[in-house]
Amino acid sequence: MPFEPTPERAREIEEIIGRYPNKQAACLPLLHLCQEQEGWCSDDVIAFVAQRLELPTSHVVGVVTFYTLFNQKPVGKHQLWVCRTLPCALRGGESILHYCEKRLGIHDGETTSDGLVTLRSAECLASCASAPMMQLDKDYHEDLTPERVDEILMKLGANLR
Repeated sequence: MPFEPTPERAREIEEIIGRYPNKQAACLPLLHLCQEQEGWCSDDVIAFVAQRLELPTSHVVGVVTFYTLFNQKPVGKHQLWVCRTLPCALRGGESILHYCEKRLGIHDGETTSDGLVTLRSAECLASCASAPMMQLDKDYHEDLTPERVDEILMKLGANLR
């Protein structure tokens, strides 16, 4: 079934395209807008953006596969990103990632069987002074311990193992 933006998003698309000197420049914001509606950048979303911006599909695919903030497959209701760069690693980030994997019963890049949480690792979440840290949807959680991770996951209603 082809992707069709909601009427409100269709208006936003026109506004976004109007802000840029050429249509190609609107590719990132359009992909974000469509992903917000669909939850991920499906082949239909990619085809829609390519057609709407008069770009080769290969260009849009290249954008989606280059940037980690674009989901290339369906994701959980919540996305949990654990930072894995050096400052976080030095302060226990890797153990926090492994702890999340154990508690959720999934590995980095996977989604819980109930579709609630997708677990990911991030190259940098820009909170080095408060490492280790993770981002849950749009919220940062810093200075993590296993106990704090459990509190955060329980507030989501996650089935912990």
